Amino acid sequence: MASTLLLNITPLSSASPTKHLNLLSPSLITSHHRAHKRGFTVLALASSSTPLINVDYLKREFYGHGVTFTGIGDSCVAKMQMSNGSTASVMFPNGLITSYKAHMWHGGNLEVLHTTVNKGEDGGALIQGGVSLALKCGSPDDVPWSPSTWALHDVRGGPDESIKVELISGDSESPIEVKYTVTLQPDQLSSEILISNLKASPICLMGFFMSHVTVSTPDATYAVGLEGSNYFNKLPLESEFSIIPPAFAQTKSWGQRELQGLLSKWDRKDHKNTTESKGEVGEEEEMEEEERDNYKQLTEKTSRIYTSTPRIFTIIDRGKRNSLVVGREGFDEQYIFSPGSNHEWYDKYAYVCTGPSAMLKPITLNPKCVWTGGQYLHNPNI
Repeated sequence: MASTLLLNITPLSSASPTKHLNLLSPSLITSHHRAHKRGFTVLALASSSTPLINVDYLKREFYGHGVTFTGIGDSCVAKMQMSNGSTASVMFPNGLITSYKAHMWHGGNLEVLHTTVNKGEDGGALIQGGVSLALKCGSPDDVPWSPSTWALHDVRGGPDESIKVELISGDSESPIEVKYTVTLQPDQLSSEILISNLKASPICLMGFFMSHVTVSTPDATYAVGLEGSNYFNKLPLESEFSIIPPAFAQTKSWGQRELQGLLSKWDRKDHKNTTESKGEVGEEEEMEEEERDNYKQLTEKTSRIYTSTPRIFTIIDRGKRNSLVVGREGFDEQYIFSPGSNHEWYDKYAYVCTGPSAMLKPITLNPKCVWTGGQYLHNPNI
């Protein structure tokens, strides 16, 4: 395992404590003083297993920002809409971005993200795909913690320039706070995280963003701008919202065991970077390779983590005659996954996955400091 990255990070300021919205059940909301609405801390909000969401309150509180709220069971969908017609939808408390419809040059909108809806084990709807965040935080002495329940923190901006929806998550037993900001602009959808380490000791961050980009078929899809980048072939990264074809049935998800293994040696300077190949478990260690194609066709089954690649590259879909510029900040790695073209056009597996990651080289966050990272899906087709 390569040595961990020690970031230049900014100390937290204690002079301006964060205010948080109380978006729980109506019985907990009082109209006498606005301070009561914001009196619950991030930990009390986000650590609730199934927080009740007051949709009527959200509609009143954030009227005029270009966001509409719709309750679906115990969840809520916040739909952002720009004046030019571009839209994006994010769900909470699960934090999944389910849709990004980008305004196109011909006047219509095109769905950028790929999602599926199936029946879950509990009988409810199981939504997969879209854009999700898989993150684990921990230290050698603690059990790793993952933000999985998100509460709405704030909505800012308006439909003319940009709309920001901020979600927060925390754990009362682990003094780590995560703010997740989804920003929609006329030509771009951004997903950014800010992680605050309130502990007195360093923590290790490991995880990735996962964007399922809908395409006509991987055979008509190309990744442009990666020539000369180094990469490792890896087993597909899997999270709660990943769509993985049956052909990859023998893959394993990244989880607590993998992170604990990293944490046990994260401060050792002599350990080497060992990886697994994209094939079945048990194959020999994969070596680092170099991308030699600047116009890489994604026809074949592919699962790679690029360790040195430009901050921006382009996905071109000849079948739909459109393109998408993918950018990242804060992360050193870029993940690309293609299920291959052994599937029907425009079907369940007509997508490619990409996202910034910190899997081969986890991030070290020092005490009382913050770290930020994110990804950007830019629409150049206006």
